[in-house]
Amino acid sequence: MLGFVTPDGMHDPDAELLQAARLAPDGDLRAFEQLVQLYRGRVLADCRYLTRDYNNAEDLAQEVFVKAFFGLRGFEGRSPFRHWLQRIKVHHCLNHLKRRHGREALAIEEDALESQGELSVPPAAEKAIEELERRERIDSILHAMPATLRIPLVMRDMDELSYEEIAAALGIGLSAVKMRIKRAREQFRRLYDGRRTPEDEKVAP
Repeated sequence: MLGFVTPDGMHDPDAELLQAARLAPDGDLRAFEQLVQLYRGRVLADCRYLTRDYNNAEDLAQEVFVKAFFGLRGFEGRSPFRHWLQRIKVHHCLNHLKRRHGREALAIEEDALESQGELSVPPAAEKAIEELERRERIDSILHAMPATLRIPLVMRDMDELSYEEIAAALGIGLSAVKMRIKRAREQFRRLYDGRRTPEDEKVAP
């Protein structure tokens, strides 16, 4: 049975619900549907951010949960459920990109990357009334960023994957992962702070 603490000492707030979903009789999806409701918004948003495929994001998110459902009984709880779900989502989205564009879509082009600017992504807007505007701005900025920067940035700062996990998923070296994320944060900050526009970044030398 699953406990409330993973082997590495991390508390899993979904442990009880996860256990109910794992032990539910065939056809009883109530517990799993609650898990879907908890994470649907985040999974859908990240599918959009990772792939920039707005037309298929809903389908991708649904496919992620289908994979999670069929893999649920084999999930041993060695990490929190949300981390396990994130990994399923990331790999599913990367496979979607590879099918659509081929592996060259993930190749790095050093000459096209910027190396100046701050390293941290700005904090979220403090006022609740600004949340929608902030989300729309983030969405627009991530949409403007090249896949070589956007994908590792989302994997690190939104999905909280380690540099090692990102390197393994993308099939690149650890130093390349760190450089891409550094440059992605720089570009994101330039755009977020208004020093450049998405169109400027697209045509910048």
